[in-house]
Amino acid sequence: MNGRSAYAKVLRLRRARRVWAVASVRGEAQKLARLHDRIGERFDEGDRIVYLGNYVGGGPAVIATLDELLDFRRRVIARAGGFACDVAFLRGAQEEMWQKLLQLQFAPNPREVLDWLVRAGVEATIKAYGGDLRQGLAAARDGPRTITRWTASLHAAMNKEPGHRALFSALRHAAITEEGGLLLVHAAIDPSRPLAAQGDAFWWGREDVLELKEPFAGYRRVIRGVDRERRGLVEREFAISLDGGAGEGGPLLAACLAKDGRVLELLEA
Repeated sequence: MNGRSAYAKVLRLRRARRVWAVASVRGEAQKLARLHDRIGERFDEGDRIVYLGNYVGGGPAVIATLDELLDFRRRVIARAGGFACDVAFLRGAQEEMWQKLLQLQFAPNPREVLDWLVRAGVEATIKAYGGDLRQGLAAARDGPRTITRWTASLHAAMNKEPGHRALFSALRHAAITEEGGLLLVHAAIDPSRPLAAQGDAFWWGREDVLELKEPFAGYRRVIRGVDRERRGLVEREFAISLDGGAGEGGPLLAACLAKDGRVLELLEA
């Protein structure tokens, strides 16, 4: 991927006064709806909202979660002065894995890939779209033609849900504010690479952003939406981690951030 196409995956939040960052949802539709009600009461001119990935996987209501995301997006852009770019959806690890699953027939070792995806939590999304994991495992043994029939059924089921395909297709890799303010990512960055060369480090990077010793690429703070330890809000000088463990028994969090990265308010549902 060249630098220009890589930057096309990064959304610039123009003229953002405040940014609402929403942590991993993991299929918690009811918590997301409650959180949206509270954000909606506070959402003001110049505000932007960035969802930090992992909308699916883990929780019980994948379809309802995606529907709630789309509904709140409509509410935001329908307000006076609202624009589509006021709302950003980042690609999380779960969304990345779902896309890999839908292309399973092209994998050189489909059974190994499917086993890994299942261990990582993709089964909840398979079930949500009416898929049968046992059929997928059998297809992985039979070969590409059978796998293609199985993944085609998942494609068809996703296409029947209004807006779902468009949402998955519109996911960005990162979001940035202007003037070297905030960099919002799903899980990680590789400090040794420039922003345009991060690639899959956004999802699988091993570096902990909380350990940054200096600003990355000139951004005052990096904001991430998933934490392996589910510690809630953790602030460091150059980074913020935001993950209360939604979908795994913990609360769903959202932080309202100033342009300089200060946490103005923390909401949970």
